[in-house]
Amino acid sequence: MGRAVLAGNPPVEITLRRSVRARRVSLRVSALDGRVTLSLPRGMDPDEALAFAEEKSDWIRKHLSSRQTPVVPAVGGTVLYRGVETRIEAGRVRQALWRDGGIVVPDAPHLVAARIAAFLRLEARARLTEASERHACALGRGFGRITLRDTRSRWGSCNHRGDLMYSWRLAMAPPEVLDYVAAHEVAHLAELNHSPAYWRIVARLCPGYETPRRWLRENGAVLHRYRFGD
Repeated sequence: MGRAVLAGNPPVEITLRRSVRARRVSLRVSALDGRVTLSLPRGMDPDEALAFAEEKSDWIRKHLSSRQTPVVPAVGGTVLYRGVETRIEAGRVRQALWRDGGIVVPDAPHLVAARIAAFLRLEARARLTEASERHACALGRGFGRITLRDTRSRWGSCNHRGDLMYSWRLAMAPPEVLDYVAAHEVAHLAELNHSPAYWRIVARLCPGYETPRRWLRENGAVLHRYRFGD
């Protein structure tokens, strides 16, 4: 419904959004891109909502200052892979590959980020396909196609046709986290909701899922701090 600027040092741009479901005004600071969203219930005066944001200005700036610093992968640096900070080395290769505990990339600085992104996509597809097939077999269900995207608001999804979508950045997460997300989405093949029955299926497919789920909630923003230029 519009934008406003919160005065101060530094000024903060706020996106105003009218929500028919909201019962009270709420603020959200995205851990991914720092976007500040002010949600208003229907019928609320925008000036009243902005006054609320003014009262929470210290809270907003605190959250903005705690955001992860963007990282562009480069030779000599590291990238998160399977939950571990992994060194990046240059070598006589045409594409990024895993070798001796590190990721080797072409000795061309302008290609490093793109080659690592391609490597992570291939890893994500192989591992998510295997995990999806394993969980679907245990559930006795089939699924449609698997699509990989660089999503910002969700790690996976399952539609009514049984198609699965995943974020390829899951290749950077610990293996048990990737496996949990696969179980989470495959469980939707039986229950396209988040009912108690659905969570019982997740628990059957991925015992102890609470731990990787917590890791993703607490550390998911870390996976998005890497910039690959795409």
